[in-house]
Amino acid sequence: MLKKVSKKSATKATATRGEPLVKHTLAEQLRAKIVGGALKPGTRIVEGFWGRKFGVAQGSIREAINILAQEGFVTKASGRSARVVSLTEENVLRLYELRGALEGLAGRLAAERRVDTTELQNAVKMMRSAAKKNQAPELLDADLSFHLELCQLSGNPYLIEYARKILLPFFAFVRMRVVASGQVTTPWDQELEAHQRIHDLVHDGEGRIAEQYIHQAMAKFSSTAYDQWEKKASLNKRSRKN
Repeated sequence: MLKKVSKKSATKATATRGEPLVKHTLAEQLRAKIVGGALKPGTRIVEGFWGRKFGVAQGSIREAINILAQEGFVTKASGRSARVVSLTEENVLRLYELRGALEGLAGRLAAERRVDTTELQNAVKMMRSAAKKNQAPELLDADLSFHLELCQLSGNPYLIEYARKILLPFFAFVRMRVVASGQVTTPWDQELEAHQRIHDLVHDGEGRIAEQYIHQAMAKFSSTAYDQWEKKASLNKRSRKN
């Protein structure tokens, strides 16, 4: 059953600064539908339909969709309904290529600037903690934080802007596939050490080596990532049918 947002709840749902939280509540519920698989990749999110389902104004759904678009869970084209983000295997390969170039540059710039890498190391620690608890969604959140922080440390505002446009929808899609497949955190074991190595190179000021290492790491990740997510998802679907 879909949970409706009552007028009473909407009245209570007010931020300390006076901003209504209805859109955030709706975004949370739609996000749960996306991550849980009820709204599959590529599915249109029709404002009128979800407005009726949740018992709210269509404008509130639009605001919730805007939040999800900022997070990367949906894509919006001018004059068209929003759709749940969807990436093909070819898309993923090309994105890893771009990430290798972009994040490689970020690693070099960050190392050359001799930045404080505390937050980068904290993200690795959170990834390790989530892996020990076998919490894949938590691990992905920490993984995203690592890569956003790496780009932030570059000090290049244009790089940061483009990195967010790439990383947010990419990680949103990965999260959807991993949650749908019920995947464990084991596939990240080797990646954890790669993330630690990236941190160490940036921390030590090894810019050129960091750039080259990130290029190689992204190429390695791209060779198995998509296939791994999809095979696992397919196996789980077949097991549930049996």
